[in-house]
Amino acid sequence: MISKIKKKAKEILLWSQKYTKTDMIYLARGGFWLTLGQAISSISSFLLAIAFANLLPKETYGTYKYILSIASILAIPTLSGMGTAVTQAVARGYEGSLIPALKTKIRWGLLGGLASLILAGYYFYQGNATLTISFLISAVFLPFMDSFGIYDSLLQGRKLFDISTKYFIISQIIAIASLIAVLFFTKNLFLILFTYFASWTLMRFIFFKITLKKFSPNPSQDPQTISYGKHLSLMGIIGTIASYLDRLLIFHYLGAAEVAIYSIAIAPPEQIKSLFKSIGTLALPKFAPKSKEEIQKTTIEKTLKLALAVTGITAIYIIATPLIYKIFFPRYTESILFSQIFAISLITIPLLIPYSALQARASKKELYLFTTFSSIFQIIALLIGIYFYGLMGIIIARIITRIFNFTFVSVLIKKIN
Repeated sequence: MISKIKKKAKEILLWSQKYTKTDMIYLARGGFWLTLGQAISSISSFLLAIAFANLLPKETYGTYKYILSIASILAIPTLSGMGTAVTQAVARGYEGSLIPALKTKIRWGLLGGLASLILAGYYFYQGNATLTISFLISAVFLPFMDSFGIYDSLLQGRKLFDISTKYFIISQIIAIASLIAVLFFTKNLFLILFTYFASWTLMRFIFFKITLKKFSPNPSQDPQTISYGKHLSLMGIIGTIASYLDRLLIFHYLGAAEVAIYSIAIAPPEQIKSLFKSIGTLALPKFAPKSKEEIQKTTIEKTLKLALAVTGITAIYIIATPLIYKIFFPRYTESILFSQIFAISLITIPLLIPYSALQARASKKELYLFTTFSSIFQIIALLIGIYFYGLMGIIIARIITRIFNFTFVSVLIKKIN
């Protein structure tokens, strides 16, 4: 009976390829696991947001989000783009680049830990004990937490999406369950921060060791991988700053409570967006071996089809927002309007497809142009937005930025080499 169902499903998928112009068998196999992983991630993150919203004072939650935003910027030296470079290399058979990439990430990541220590010293001088201790905690983990996560690049490059998803699900559940448990027993910001950093670092280290043992990489190395990873990371610096600038501006100009209101407002739309993250992950290894003509021929069509689907989901969320907040975030009714407006930005989700094509082609010039100009645009928009319109200005700035990014990347895909 089960075999008949599988056979029928395969027939339907093969039939649908005539209309989607997509390898639906590959999408179903890989997409199932990646979508499952993102779904569980979104659900667990949503539960964590509920816990924070209902168990912590707004000021404490806002301070926690501010510290994580700063820590994310301080983690820039860990070379976030190295993972994409390794995935691309593995997809082409060069798996030996994994260990050199890890060592490079940790070595450079020590600079992030040093920066966190310096920031802790600054706040100590300012007499702020809370932020002093918080950045001392982050300094210990910054060089390692993101670095050990590079094991996933080997799995994704090999298209082992099921294994990648299983490891991610276990890590996500343990890390978030640990945080929720701590929230139930204490409101201590330092214990919450330590739990966050320690749980993610430990889980990534464990699965890095497991991956090396079970899926030992071949010795072949692409001498360009480390260089390409550094290029991707370099071009992402302004983007990382732009991504977390919103909370920094809100914290300094409006206060910690407003950071909490903003974080809860964007949380549901961001979790909806994360459900589609697997599209870019699936596309990268498929685009890697293709010619530019093949990529350009299919990218725009797939992007438009995805845009239609996302528009419907966006409309449903906007209508359901008041009920969602009444049930799950009763202390954050002021976030409802902000969340409804921010949801408009979901219509730009399809830019994942052309952006993955640029990464797969290692189109350094186009990627530099996109990340640089889109980030500068967002920074300027955020500064103008908060100056004239406060929290609403930040929301509008992020929507305008995503629309700009969608338009810009659509133009760049036509210029790849």
